[in-house]
Amino acid sequence: MPVVRARPEAEGCRACLRAGPAISGAGVASAGRSPHPGGTTLPCVDVCVVVRYRKAVTYGVHALLAALEVSGAECDLRLGTTPEETAAHIAASEADRVLVLWSFYSPDADAMAAELATVRALADDERVLHLAGGVHATAEPQHVIDSGWDMAAIGEGESTIIALVAALREGTPLTSVPGLALRDDDGVAVRTGPARQLPLDAFPSFPNRRRHFGPIEITRGCRYTCRFCQTPFMFGGRFRHRSVASVREHVRWMAEHGLRDVRFITPTSLSYGSQGPDPALDAVEELLAAVKEELPPHGRVFFGSFPSEVRPEHVTPEAMRLLKRYVANDNIIIGAQSGSDEILAAAGRGHGVQPVRDAVRIAVEHGFRPNVDFIFGMPGESARDQEASLKLAAELADLGARIHTHTFMPLPGTPWRDAEPAFIPLSTMRELDRLAQRGDAYGHWRKQAEHAVRLAETAKAYPRRARRRRTGG
Repeated sequence: MPVVRARPEAEGCRACLRAGPAISGAGVASAGRSPHPGGTTLPCVDVCVVVRYRKAVTYGVHALLAALEVSGAECDLRLGTTPEETAAHIAASEADRVLVLWSFYSPDADAMAAELATVRALADDERVLHLAGGVHATAEPQHVIDSGWDMAAIGEGESTIIALVAALREGTPLTSVPGLALRDDDGVAVRTGPARQLPLDAFPSFPNRRRHFGPIEITRGCRYTCRFCQTPFMFGGRFRHRSVASVREHVRWMAEHGLRDVRFITPTSLSYGSQGPDPALDAVEELLAAVKEELPPHGRVFFGSFPSEVRPEHVTPEAMRLLKRYVANDNIIIGAQSGSDEILAAAGRGHGVQPVRDAVRIAVEHGFRPNVDFIFGMPGESARDQEASLKLAAELADLGARIHTHTFMPLPGTPWRDAEPAFIPLSTMRELDRLAQRGDAYGHWRKQAEHAVRLAETAKAYPRRARRRRTGG
């Protein structure tokens, strides 16, 4: 395959271009100035990073910006909140190379491809490289390449973005950057070597100096490999927890800038500090107590609520009493997903229906309003299974819960990517509408049903068993 270079050789010294970036510590290419073999020092290529900045994906983008900040690989950074603003930033940049970052979930892939086409029509030249990242790019790099992006980032992006910016500065082949999929001569996505999964403490959750604050990611990866969920299949099937000391530092940054509310990103809140199925409540209390210590007196801690959740079997009187001592939220999110033991087993949830009932009752008794997630239309779901879910949802609503309704989507990267969604009859839809009209249910299940159709079409167009192509480096 051809060697993909960050810039034409004619723009700089060939010896420098062949030398490649220096590799340090975690396999990350260092940035800076390139020593010339003749003893002189040539300036690196000027790189501008433009981000298509969307509210739906700010958490992941902030992690990338934080990685650039702490690595010393910072460069001219511009945030485009619309396609037009993104194109304007590209056109206004005088840098030698412009790297445009896109991140999106699978349901948004088609809409983002349309935005990419708009941006390219408004501002595009040979300096510009468009990089797609996130769960969809990780799972479907060929679809991303075919949709118009120059590259896809595979897996966790922190070390990849650092190495990519360094490669662009130094003019080294992009095939040396870990965690990428590049377009080969025949249009096939060819993968570079995998990026390493590092401890969470290696990078902050958000950039302090740029003041793009947000929830603190305290756990990445998930030991509960639910067949409908992308998280364990992108981030690994074990927990990686951020240390309490690192969390304290994040909270101090926030408090120094006058922020008083702290939230967390985690696939399962009460699993913090644990590697097994049982909560480590001592570790959870150490975390929450440390956060409270770093906050001003009027500071507030939100835990077990958006953007995280709690597994039903983790909701115990002891756990709820612990949360009550520290948190400000009056609600917690509980993942039920189905009222059928058979469907829960098929989905790999690791719990049955009774723990859901118990969790809602216990949460309500301790002053929390549960928001309970249900997914309708999971593969193999029968009319009897849906009836059981509706019955359980009504029962939980009577106890004081709100039902968060979802439609099953065959998400790329999951074991159920190619699975056929179950039919959702009009009677089920009417019952969900009735719960919503009573104020007992909410959610975007109708829109998700539309997404499910498009995702199924993409899955058929891109068979999972297609052989992957990798670089030789």
